[in-house]
Amino acid sequence: MDDILPRGYAPLFRSSPFLDLLGPLYYWQDDQEGMVIALRVEQKHCNQRGTAHGGLLCSLADVALGYSTAYSREPPLAMATVNLNLDFCGAARLGDLLEVRTHIQKIGQRLAFASASIDTGEQPVARASAVFHIP
Repeated sequence: MDDILPRGYAPLFRSSPFLDLLGPLYYWQDDQEGMVIALRVEQKHCNQRGTAHGGLLCSLADVALGYSTAYSREPPLAMATVNLNLDFCGAARLGDLLEVRTHIQKIGQRLAFASASIDTGEQPVARASAVFHIP
């Protein structure tokens, strides 16, 4: 499997015991696109059909939406996921690089809204949206 990531990616700056099991996760920051989070599909991420498991895509969407929204402010927002929706529209296979690009719709006093696309190359894999509670 090709472990080389595209230019500009770095290891995700923050982790947790769960993300350590899930990852490694990578990111890059761009003035135009904001934060992009990526993961290379490994054997541990695949289901019986040899494609990325839906639970992996849900977790990746939650992390990308949450991190990009929280870190869009200084200091970063403390948030909790209230709702996460995911629509599957393709598949990722062993060795594919999954990239999550997010778009923040609104950050209010108590709620934040964001959406994302999960792609491998030019192929869409899923689209997601989330609502976060800001305590």
